[in-house]
Amino acid sequence: MYTNESQNFYENPQQNESGNNEFDKKKKEKTFGKKMTRCVAYALAFGLVAGTGFEGSSMMLQKLGGNNTVTSTEQTASNTKIQATQVSTTTSSGTQTTDVSSVVENVMPSIVAITNMSDVQYQTFFGQTENYESESAGSGILVKEDDDYLYVATNNHVVSGAKSLTVQFIDDSTVSAEVQGTDATHDLAVVKIKKSDIEADTLSKIKVASLGDSDQLSVGQAAIAIGNALGYGQSVTTGVISALNREVTMQDESTGASYSNELIQTDAAINPGNSGGALINTSGEVIGINSSKYSDTKVEGMGFAIPMATAKPILEDLITNGKVTASTQGGYLGIAGVDVSDEISSAYKMPTGVYVTQVMKDSAAQNAGLSQGDIITKIDDKELSSIAELKQQVSKHKSGDTVTITYERRDENGEYQESSQDITLGDYPDEDQQQQTEQPAEK
Repeated sequence: MYTNESQNFYENPQQNESGNNEFDKKKKEKTFGKKMTRCVAYALAFGLVAGTGFEGSSMMLQKLGGNNTVTSTEQTASNTKIQATQVSTTTSSGTQTTDVSSVVENVMPSIVAITNMSDVQYQTFFGQTENYESESAGSGILVKEDDDYLYVATNNHVVSGAKSLTVQFIDDSTVSAEVQGTDATHDLAVVKIKKSDIEADTLSKIKVASLGDSDQLSVGQAAIAIGNALGYGQSVTTGVISALNREVTMQDESTGASYSNELIQTDAAINPGNSGGALINTSGEVIGINSSKYSDTKVEGMGFAIPMATAKPILEDLITNGKVTASTQGGYLGIAGVDVSDEISSAYKMPTGVYVTQVMKDSAAQNAGLSQGDIITKIDDKELSSIAELKQQVSKHKSGDTVTITYERRDENGEYQESSQDITLGDYPDEDQQQQTEQPAEK
C-alpha cells in the first residue's frame, strides 16, 4: 500500500527517572489521513487500483506509469545557489562505493525537521469519543526568505490538523512556525518562520536550498534523500532515479477526495519521517520533495517524490498568496474519472479513454452537458488513454480558454455514440465546492 512517510509518536506516560523517554515512547507511523486500500498491494504486478479526476475518484485498475512529461516552469523563488561538488568514487574488492558526504554537507543546512502537535479523536471500548494529543514528525526544505520570514516547503499531510508546529534546524535549535498555505491536490504546503524568533548564530548556519530542474532527470541518475527519518533527526540515503512520471493516487481521508499526480520514483530509502524532505542530485540541487512509498512485504525500494518542476510554481503561489490561485492551477474542467485501458475496453466493450465518474456542480463540464458514464476519448484532437493525459492537456490551458472535448455516450440500445463539444474552462473552486457533484445522468 502507499504510505506517506511521516512519523507519529504516541507517548507512554511511564518515563524513567532521568526523564528520558526516548525508548519509552511507542513509535507508530501516522499516515495523516491518507492511505491506499489494501487491494493496491495485490495489483502491483498488473497496475494500480487507482482513479482520479481533478477532485475525487472511483477505483479502477490503471497502469503504473505513463509517458507523460512534467511541464517545465520558470523558477520564481529566490534561492541561494549551492556550488556543485564533485562526487568521489572508490573501488574496493570489486565493489563500487560513492562518497556523497561533501554534497550532503552543503545541502544539510537547508533541511529542517518538523514536529506537528495535533488532536486526534478515537472511539473508546464503550463507544465514547475522546481526544488525545498526537505528536508527528516530518521534514522540510528552506526554499525562500525575505526580510521577515523564512519559508519552508513540505507536504500537506505533514502539517495537516496542526495545533502547533515546531521546526528544528541543523544546529538542533527549535522555533515555532505557522502554516502559510497548503495545496492538498499536490500534497504540498509552505510553513513560515519569523526570523526575529531565530538566534543570530542559527541564522548564520542555515541557508536557502538550490532548486534543480526535474525535467532534465534521466532514469539511472544518482539520487540522494535527506529527511527526519523516524523522527530521530536528519539522515541520508542514496540510490538512483528508478522511473519518471509515475502516476500515483492517494486518498485524503478527511475529505474522501483522491488525487493523482506524476511523481519521481527512486530506490533511495524513504522512511517514516522523510515526508517533506529533499531528493537531491549530485550537484546539491533539490529535484524533488519526498512524499510517499509503496509499502508491502513483497516490495522494496519504491519511494516517490514530487518533481520540482511541478512543485516550484505552486510553492511560490503559496508563499505569495497563501493559497493556490487559478493562474497556477490552469483551467478547470470539473470531472473525476478513471482510465479505460485497452484491457478494460476489450473486456467490457467500451471505448478507450477516460470514464467520467463524477461531474462537479456548476463546473465547465456540467455546463457543457457532460454526464457520469461518458467516456472522454480526445481533447483538441489529442487522443487520450488515461486521466493523467487528460489532466496534463487541461493544465496547458487557462481559465476562459475553450477546448474541444470528444466523448462517447451509451444510447438506449447500449451502443456508444461519439459527440464533440466545445467547452470553456472555468476557475478552480474552493475546496468545499470541489466536493459537490452532479447526480448521475439517467440512462
